Amino acid sequence: MNGNTATPAAVPPVAPVPERLRITEIFHSVQGEADAIGWPTVFVRLTGCPLRCVWCDTEYSFHGGQWHDIDAIVAEVARYGARHVCVTGGEPLSQKRCLILLRKLCDAGHEVSLETSGALDVAAVDPRVRKVMDLKAPDSGESARNLWSNLDHLRPHDQVKFVIASRGDFEWSRDVVREHALDTKAMVLFSPVWGKVEPRELAEWILDDRLPVRFQLQLHKLLWNDAAGH
Repeated sequence: MNGNTATPAAVPPVAPVPERLRITEIFHSVQGEADAIGWPTVFVRLTGCPLRCVWCDTEYSFHGGQWHDIDAIVAEVARYGARHVCVTGGEPLSQKRCLILLRKLCDAGHEVSLETSGALDVAAVDPRVRKVMDLKAPDSGESARNLWSNLDHLRPHDQVKFVIASRGDFEWSRDVVREHALDTKAMVLFSPVWGKVEPRELAEWILDDRLPVRFQLQLHKLLWNDAAGH
């Protein structure tokens, strides 16, 4: 045996690649809808969305944004000192690492909500997260994208939201609530599209049909009229 056999050089460890997400904005505001309405909340708006709803009020989040390490996002959220955090978009689940962010925010002790279109699978979302699932009515132009299997993953603390632009949208939403007994699975929210349906008109439709749903207006529109960062 040759005694001059060289010892292989040690291979330096490879540093882990940081987990990142493309972010449009992070801001501190008042939650404008769902069951946390009125609470000071940190919003983390992820960039990108595969849907193009005709009444969308956040088209600026479809493109652009900047990459941020997930741990840096969690640290930025903590800086505001708010208990409530809302991860939104765009469609946040269009970035797969969103699931990691949701888990880490929950681990940090936040009350976390996820605003999602209902078009992407929510099965892997951390069960501590409050899902606010927006089922698309016909006038959105995207009702064919509803992933109905998502209804099987609703928990009592989740919410299903219908954004209603017409009487036809209302009747479609009413029938979906009844067909799937949604009010027994989660809180159901009906909201008017700003400038398309008068709020009082929608409230009267709900009362006339004795629907077990919660009428809501978007508080942030009343306060800031859709200004970015609010």
